[in-house]
Amino acid sequence: MNPEELKKLLKEIQEKKKSVDEALEELTHFGFRDLGYAKLDYHREIRRKYPEVIYAEGKTAEHLIGIVEAMLGEDRNILISRADEEKFEAIRAVAPEAVYHRQARIISIVRKEIRKNDGSIAVITAGTSDIPVAEEAAVTAELLGNRVERFYDVGVAGIHRLTAHLPAIRKASAAIVIAGMEGALASLVAGLLDIPIIAVPTSVGYGANLNGLAALLAMLNSCSGGITVVNIDNGFGAAFFASMINRQSCPEKP
Repeated sequence: MNPEELKKLLKEIQEKKKSVDEALEELTHFGFRDLGYAKLDYHREIRRKYPEVIYAEGKTAEHLIGIVEAMLGEDRNILISRADEEKFEAIRAVAPEAVYHRQARIISIVRKEIRKNDGSIAVITAGTSDIPVAEEAAVTAELLGNRVERFYDVGVAGIHRLTAHLPAIRKASAAIVIAGMEGALASLVAGLLDIPIIAVPTSVGYGANLNGLAALLAMLNSCSGGITVVNIDNGFGAAFFASMINRQSCPEKP
């Protein structure tokens, strides 16, 4: 139950359109619902403005189906991250409207209008190999209600590719900068812009990249101010944080 649904329920009680017992029945699963193998946090949207997201890796198809069916009963939009084709086919059997964003490895089920933030988020990659992580960030940000501008393959090996897009990037409320190898792009972008930067190290690179550890340490040790760093390949985490920044930078909507 989201804030709007709770307000509607309270108003129905106030106007005597619904009895206290009927309202109590609806509130039975308010807070969280225990499925045994998962406890769905229905209260998260009230606390954080965004509903719970399902992480698919490590979950069986049966467990995912059970979670999705329970969330569908609440008439809410659903975002499932790190999902493969097999799990998508299983989900589509119970939710035909499900969409698979292949590069992002995200399944989305949109059942009601997504409330839009006014600002935008720039998603920037050093190379083409970073795009899968970038798409996880971009698609997540869009499903959370943000306009996203993509700027791919603009790494430090050819800085002119980045500078050509700076006027457009400056219009964003925040920028997600995604890079593997030595991870230098985040420092460069932060030194050129006056917006918050969320740096995402990726596991892209040769041996000494250490599956993203070199890029992670480089980003953590950046001398450019205004950078926050998320975990290796964590496009979702970067998008969530950027969405919160974008929401705060926009006037509150009724």
